Amino acid sequence: MQEILFGIDALPSAIGQCRRPMLVCDGSYRFLGTRDKIDSALGEKAGGSPLVVFSSFASNPLYEDVCKGVDLFRREGCDCILAVGGGSSLDTAKCIKLFGGMDPRGGNYLTREWTPSDVKLIAIPTTAGTGSESTRYAVIYFEGKKQSITHEGIIPNIAILDGEALRTLPPYQRKCTLLDALCQGIESWWSVNSTPESVGYSRACVEGIMRDWRGYINDDNGALYDRMMLHANYGGRAICVTQTTAPHAFSYKLTSTYGLPHGHAVAVCLPEIWAFMIGNMQGCVDPRGQQYLWGVFCDIASALGAGSPSEGVDLFRSLLGDLHIENPVSPSPREDIEMLSGSVNPLRLSNNPVRLTSGDMAAIYSKVLGVS
Repeated sequence: MQEILFGIDALPSAIGQCRRPMLVCDGSYRFLGTRDKIDSALGEKAGGSPLVVFSSFASNPLYEDVCKGVDLFRREGCDCILAVGGGSSLDTAKCIKLFGGMDPRGGNYLTREWTPSDVKLIAIPTTAGTGSESTRYAVIYFEGKKQSITHEGIIPNIAILDGEALRTLPPYQRKCTLLDALCQGIESWWSVNSTPESVGYSRACVEGIMRDWRGYINDDNGALYDRMMLHANYGGRAICVTQTTAPHAFSYKLTSTYGLPHGHAVAVCLPEIWAFMIGNMQGCVDPRGQQYLWGVFCDIASALGAGSPSEGVDLFRSLLGDLHIENPVSPSPREDIEMLSGSVNPLRLSNNPVRLTSGDMAAIYSKVLGVS
């Protein structure tokens, strides 16, 4: 069971009896307002020895990067991992824990049965978006291809939520990560894999974000930073149960094709997919039935502050307008629609509550790209 702590002052107790922690962080760590407290806590454990820091990884971490981190961890005799940063840092640290428990002489870690090490992994997120500090997922790249890692053993043992880390986020990144969290909450809610537990997390995520987003975007308010970090964590806990659905599946190629941040790409897909599902309830594949799904759509709309599912779609679109989040523009939309439709991962679609054909996907991408 993961332990969730609040405030960076909880770090010394989280480290506990570890004597040789390894810090996994990216280049933004040097700008972090809580860096001095983190360094101090790690320095006390190091007993005057140099800190073991691993930051040699790309923004989209490579398999080779992770292997270097594993080698450093072993060479330095580290006994716990502290991951500080956004998704890249947390994903890298999760994979170091995963591969660190495996025999290095056995060849490619990705092709073998995964046996994570039992070292303590502490995660301190610096963005309020993915909720990765509480999920069993990580993404790395091998030979140019995305590798989705899923294993219960990589859920961090301890997550420390401290909203102070959000104070220095650029406005656009703040918006994109907020939207990623909101989409995760919504998608998990309507997923065919939803449970009473995940729905509770989804509701807390969506209602919390809708209550606090204006102040979070526009004001310098520490209490709002703390609350937004928690809202995003609820979204992460929700998808840890259910996984994501069609909006995420549609978003990945938009990110690589048009250079959109992940949260931006997911957010422009979600209202078009939701609108399609509302109009095609006969395609419901959730075993709980159309009536159940319609009730879920009504609950989501209510959490957003709308009176009906259709009004919920309109409200979400208005939110994108308020945040100045625009849909991508393609110089060759017809060709791109065909390419995008063929890129969607069918595994992600299997979690979606309404069936989508290749023709449906093309129609939805046409809406996303503004093609009539």
